[in-house]
Amino acid sequence: MRRAIMIGLGLTGLLAAGGCGSAEKDAAMPSDVATASVLRAYAEGGTFAAWADDQTAITYDPSGVPIGAGALVTVSPAVVETVVQLDVEGLLPSRAYGAHLHTNVCGAKPDDAGPHYQHHHDPKAAASPPSVDPSFANPSNEVWLDFTTDVAGTASVSSTVAWRFDQAKPPRSLIIHAEHTKTAPGKAGTAGTRLACITLPE
Repeated sequence: MRRAIMIGLGLTGLLAAGGCGSAEKDAAMPSDVATASVLRAYAEGGTFAAWADDQTAITYDPSGVPIGAGALVTVSPAVVETVVQLDVEGLLPSRAYGAHLHTNVCGAKPDDAGPHYQHHHDPKAAASPPSVDPSFANPSNEVWLDFTTDVAGTASVSSTVAWRFDQAKPPRSLIIHAEHTKTAPGKAGTAGTRLACITLPE
């Protein structure tokens, strides 16, 4: 059996290497899994800058995510689960942020990234307003990566969900929000202003 392998890459090393990029390797599923599928691991990130067509990491609010800050998103799928890790540096010190995977690539406007990526889609939700039903907007059905930076403005957080991304429609971005994610009915999944965005590979 072959397994998906993610080559380790430090955040500082990624930024020193040129700001953004991805690494990936495909591996076949075990033979006892009937459905032919592919395990796909990758890392994507870069240095935050203002919007441009070729910019992977975008800051919409430099007062919350400064230009020059960096981030790395690592996705490591297994047979029945997916691990997503977010590493950041150069953000505001001792500050709480929210972060989630979203359905669309980053755009010139924060809302261009669309709603949260959900394993089981909320049938009553649209891109706007998004899903705020705790039955769907929760960290088991979505990928939440809330974090609080240390005094140097760095943080590392991971989330493991008991499902794999839809290979035909994977998440396409990670949004960093201004607050930790709320869980109450009518507010579930909300985390304040969209401060920054990282486009993920298709």
